[in-house]
Amino acid sequence: MVFGYARVSTAEQNLDLQLDAFLKEGIDTKNIYTDKVSSSQEERKSLSKLLDYAREGDTIVVWKLDRLARSLIHFTNFINQLNEKGVKFRSITEPFLDTTDKSSHCQFIVNMFAALAQLERDIIIERTKAGMASARARGKVFGAPKGISKKNQQKAIICTEYFKEGKLTVKEICERVGVSRATYYKYLKYHGLNGKLRTYKFGSVIK
Repeated sequence: MVFGYARVSTAEQNLDLQLDAFLKEGIDTKNIYTDKVSSSQEERKSLSKLLDYAREGDTIVVWKLDRLARSLIHFTNFINQLNEKGVKFRSITEPFLDTTDKSSHCQFIVNMFAALAQLERDIIIERTKAGMASARARGKVFGAPKGISKKNQQKAIICTEYFKEGKLTVKEICERVGVSRATYYKYLKYHGLNGKLRTYKFGSVIK
């Protein structure tokens, strides 16, 4: 079965362009899921319902990638989630983003996106490590994190960096890094941020 997912940022914006594109692709109206919410919002109810409903062999279609993903990391996490369920993905206006196509070209593009997402993660890690090294040089001591294995050190660093950037909600960070909310707070506490858990860098309340 083929499903369409459409999104606009505000209630004032119109979904017609995306819906018309789905209809031209032969997607049944009852199989189209829509959200009217900003890309920065943590919850997209219709997308969550679609992901729960889709089964192996199904395909999810979007009009354009930015209607779905907030970042390369978000996109690759989404694709990985679909791959685990055996669900395919396709973008109408970006035919190179098509996991239903087994061609080497399409596979290369998807792999390239995954590589760029990993590069983004690595940059975050290196930036945080540099900050920790600078802190050590000023006399701050970082002990071994209680309850955090060496394997999860990178996740702890990424959570800390996202928190400091102050652009994502707790749920978004947890989804991107692949940790629970409790684990996320544990990582922040280890890095000495437990006194700031209720606010973003820019002053917004964390929900």
